Amino acid sequence: MNFRNLLILSFLTAPLFGCSIHAGNAMNSKVESILIPEPQPANFRSQLAIARYNQILEQSSLSNDERAELMFSRGTHYDNVGLAGLAQYDFGMARQLKPDLAEAHNAIGIHYTQQMDFIEAYESFDSALEINPELDFAVLNRGIALYYGKRTDLAITDLNRFYSQDDDNPFAALWLFLAQRELDEKTAIEQLKLNRKRLDNGNWATIIVDFYLGNITRNKLLNDFVLEVKNLNELNQRMCEVYFYMGKYYGNKGQRGLALNYFKMVLSTNIYEYVEHRYSRIEIDLLRKQKKVNNS
Repeated sequence: MNFRNLLILSFLTAPLFGCSIHAGNAMNSKVESILIPEPQPANFRSQLAIARYNQILEQSSLSNDERAELMFSRGTHYDNVGLAGLAQYDFGMARQLKPDLAEAHNAIGIHYTQQMDFIEAYESFDSALEINPELDFAVLNRGIALYYGKRTDLAITDLNRFYSQDDDNPFAALWLFLAQRELDEKTAIEQLKLNRKRLDNGNWATIIVDFYLGNITRNKLLNDFVLEVKNLNELNQRMCEVYFYMGKYYGNKGQRGLALNYFKMVLSTNIYEYVEHRYSRIEIDLLRKQKKVNNS
């Protein structure tokens, strides 16, 4: 299937989302073509898994550890179909039944971050790492929570630690850059240039870093990220990631309308389990608060 022609929408300034999508003077008189997500259908396997876990959990013969593991697994599937409240309940119960289940502490910490309840998030990630110091994604997730909680120095420490363990990963490099940029954008860009040399050119997402560094244009990024996509699910996953970082890029440039549109498109993918989808709503809220402050 030719995904390049799947869902392409040409639009001018305001009709689609109600705010300008202009990227700069060069775009002022042009129509932009951009791939619009077709929302991912609810994961059928996750729905079946939830039904099976419901049946098993009705058994009274389960030990606390067994029940905790099952509730954690069911919570993961709830997350995959966008039922965040039910997921958080299951993660909380799993943590209560089995306090040494590091993955449950990590998972509920993500939900606290999404709710901007940062103190609870930090405590959850700290607990996860006390139980399992090798749980790398708890380091990433704590770094992201610290980033949104404006504890930038600590965020950089965690995100640098995560990046150093996977230094050919463009997403690890991008999160580290986003945190470093809060302190000094020029220094952060220079560091990203150095980190770019270690990235895997075979990883499609490296082009996002190239876009941030000005090595490629926005049009090239939008054209190239769909190359070799095999199915709709993979396309949605890539759109979830690309549009999030484009939103971050243009938000930093002061183009809030354009950034807002990209974050809305991230949400439209329905790739609930991705970090980028989880935090797009925070980004939208922050952009709206910033607009209110500027208008007051």
